[in-house]
Amino acid sequence: MMNMAIIPARGGSKGIAKKNLKILGDKPLIAHSIIDAQEAKLVDQVYVTTDDLEIASVSREYGAEVIQRPPELATDTASSEKALFHAVSEIEESGINSELIVFLQCTSPLRTGLDIDRAIAQIRAEKADSLLSVSPSHRFLWHQVDGVAKSINYDYHSRPRRQDMNPQYMENGSIYIFKPWVLKKFKNRLGGKISLFVMNEDQSWEIDSLEDFEYVEFLMKRSHL
Repeated sequence: MMNMAIIPARGGSKGIAKKNLKILGDKPLIAHSIIDAQEAKLVDQVYVTTDDLEIASVSREYGAEVIQRPPELATDTASSEKALFHAVSEIEESGINSELIVFLQCTSPLRTGLDIDRAIAQIRAEKADSLLSVSPSHRFLWHQVDGVAKSINYDYHSRPRRQDMNPQYMENGSIYIFKPWVLKKFKNRLGGKISLFVMNEDQSWEIDSLEDFEYVEFLMKRSHL
């Protein structure tokens, strides 16, 4: 069986117009994720699921297969899981069975093909069913309940040293991997035995604003990505 990368990229975007086609560095944002998947030795085929003709054209230009996403799965309220389920169903209907699905988000362009390969090797080594990429967090977290402020991950009465806190991790949205049955059973990208793939904080930056674009471009130049 083969390993498939699926990259969802709808045309609409509330925060940044045509975000997935906006140039980052020297290429469209979506191209970075396609190239990452292509450079991963353990990924056999790269698919982009989109409702947008221009995104589809650019995706094909960079070597991805395109799955036409129905309009009802490309709204602001449609979940990524629904788009993934549709894409996996289309792939299977074409006669291809996958061992693992690698789900990559366009908004996390600082991963590499080597990161993807390491994540695939890890989920196999740990005999896990799904995996998500994370970055270490040493922050003291709070929330408010009915207007009352409460500490979440430590006791403020006895503030620990950061290095003495139990390891905690922030989901960074860069890499998700799952066995197809996980998505079908749980209607979720995560389920069964879950593995955490640790990435450094700089690689974990997500693009949600124009300021993010500028900062990620700076990080790419600094890292020569």
